[in-house]
Amino acid sequence: MIKSFKQTFLSLDLQSPRWSSTETMAKDYELRQYETAKWVSTVIRGESQKEAMRQGFWKLFHYIQGKNEREMKIDMTVPVTCLVKSGCTDFKISFFVPFEHQDSPPQPMDSDVFVEERKAAAIFVRSFGGFASPEKYAEEAEVLARTLRNRGKPFHEDFFYTAGYDSPFKLFNRHNEVWYFKK
Repeated sequence: MIKSFKQTFLSLDLQSPRWSSTETMAKDYELRQYETAKWVSTVIRGESQKEAMRQGFWKLFHYIQGKNEREMKIDMTVPVTCLVKSGCTDFKISFFVPFEHQDSPPQPMDSDVFVEERKAAAIFVRSFGGFASPEKYAEEAEVLARTLRNRGKPFHEDFFYTAGYDSPFKLFNRHNEVWYFKK
């Protein structure tokens, strides 16, 4: 458990989904084309976003620590995402499935955890530093939404994803993102 805990929280060389940048607007946003990929996810209902992230993270962490059909340990990846829907208190928290398990990820033992395939998508991304709170994510999502509206860029406005790349123990040069899917 010590090695995997350290790997999860201290490693800088974690796998992430493949994407290519198709448009960059300075510090405002970037348009990325993400490839189809599998993610392991859980939905936490009726909690605050902060509490949902905490509960969801630990459910998914147990999955990668061997609470799966093969009792297999799986490497941590980035980002940890959270689906936020307007006016909804259900939050979907997800870990990207490492490339070596994309074809056949082990099935979760926890009935609240599931493997999903996210289709290839064009996503508007706004990056920011510091420690991200649900309030900070919402603020950055609103800045991105306003920028996209002002530039006439069509996007799905009823939901966004938060994307966290750093352990809670990393103090400097933190990286966070908010994502809106292009229409």
